[in-house]
Amino acid sequence: MMNPPMRPTLSDDRVLIRPLAADDFDALFAVASDPLIWEVHPAHDRWQEPVFRKYFDEGLASNGAVVFVDQSTGKIIGGSRYESERDPIQSGEVEIGWTFMSREYWGGEWNRAVKRLMLRHAFDAGYEAALFLVGEHNVRSRRAMEKIGGKLSDRTTTTMLAGVPIIHVVYEIRPDDFAAGPLNISA
Repeated sequence: MMNPPMRPTLSDDRVLIRPLAADDFDALFAVASDPLIWEVHPAHDRWQEPVFRKYFDEGLASNGAVVFVDQSTGKIIGGSRYESERDPIQSGEVEIGWTFMSREYWGGEWNRAVKRLMLRHAFDAGYEAALFLVGEHNVRSRRAMEKIGGKLSDRTTTTMLAGVPIIHVVYEIRPDDFAAGPLNISA
């Protein structure tokens, strides 16, 4: 199955999701430079400019990175990425990951709005499953995945982050789960 590139422009009344552009660095780093965003994340040093620059450049090169814009203010509030070509992703699956948001947008509604739009796009593009790789000890992100209906799979993968091997657990959401779950497609 061949799936299209994932550089969408998506929106609802709350958030605009659009492709990451090279000139987004300053606005996105202004969000990412808050160390508390990365406090429990395996890449806990991503708030530092050289580390974030690498993350940003990899996102641009991926052709799947997006930014989140608050519709009411026009301000960039975070970002994410689609990826379909790395371990443990299989044919027909897409990863939604590398997601972060300004702390003032934490609390559920914004994450649900972003994930709803991104999942709808992935499934409309023909993907059979969306995967979310979450650091094994990142309790905050694991709870967020469970709140939006992510199901913990038996898959794991290990990635080097901040010079340390980190085990990631894999959550998945399938179209039928999405249509019936907490992110109900009609919402």
